[in-house]
Amino acid sequence: MAVLLDTAALPRRDRPEAFYAAMMSASVPARVEHEDPHGDVHARMDFWQLGTPDLFRNEGSGMRLVRTPKHVRIGGPERLALAVQVIGAGVFSQGDVDQRVRTGDLMLVDLTAPYDFAWSGHGASQAFQIDYADLGLSVESVRAAARRLPSSPLYDLVLHHLTVLPSILESLHGTPSADLVGTATTQLVRALLTSAADRDTRPPAMTDVLFARITWYARRHLADPELSPTRIAAEHNISLRYLYKLFAEHHLSLEQWLISERLKGAARQLAEPASRRRPIASIAADWGFLDAAHFTRRFRQAYGMTPQEWRRR
Repeated sequence: MAVLLDTAALPRRDRPEAFYAAMMSASVPARVEHEDPHGDVHARMDFWQLGTPDLFRNEGSGMRLVRTPKHVRIGGPERLALAVQVIGAGVFSQGDVDQRVRTGDLMLVDLTAPYDFAWSGHGASQAFQIDYADLGLSVESVRAAARRLPSSPLYDLVLHHLTVLPSILESLHGTPSADLVGTATTQLVRALLTSAADRDTRPPAMTDVLFARITWYARRHLADPELSPTRIAAEHNISLRYLYKLFAEHHLSLEQWLISERLKGAARQLAEPASRRRPIASIAADWGFLDAAHFTRRFRQAYGMTPQEWRRR
């Protein structure tokens, strides 16, 4: 766990600026308003990195987050957040969804679109944030699920899981199991959203289910240098052309996605203390890169530094 902010150690005049900086480092650009900007602004923000996804917890005084169309145009990672209100109550608006978020309610936030969220008095929320590319669902399916989240039979299970997640992660700090928890939570969130979207008035999102199965299969076999589009298509009884079409519908290139996923895995392993003495070429081979020079070149393109520089950093 990383403590992004604890205002108890800061003078009151510095707290709003520190709050804004910490919030922007943990999520996407948005406007921050405090309920009493000249009064007792206080907050504590905790952050857990779980591989690619992360868990972010904010507890403190009344505040409002507004992500405007201008913020969306500025850009940011294509992510969503599934949050649980753990203290107090909030008000959330996005698209055609207006929601009173009580203690113990789930809230789905599409971080690629404008939204407005606020609470009054002392409150706390913790959000599991994940890339759309890792979730494997379309924006349309996610927005359909947002309207019908409580209708899913998985709602209570996911709510309990996210509520207790911080206490679980504390006992797993610094272990490879933390990343596995991130992967398992991603699958659980995907199941929740898929079941909620399928309960909408529109037909079930079968292509999203297939896409989720394909990405799950591919991630399980990233270390196999023989993993190829042809093999992936054959394993799922679809044509190679349809496989490419599925990825294009999610605004992804299959080959680039596979390379990106392998690079993410290698980057995580390079940063692990247990792997410090392993040759970089050996770690590259673990993730399907048999040519060390090719791995170094792609790694530099993706992360702006060599694998050796990444490891030292």
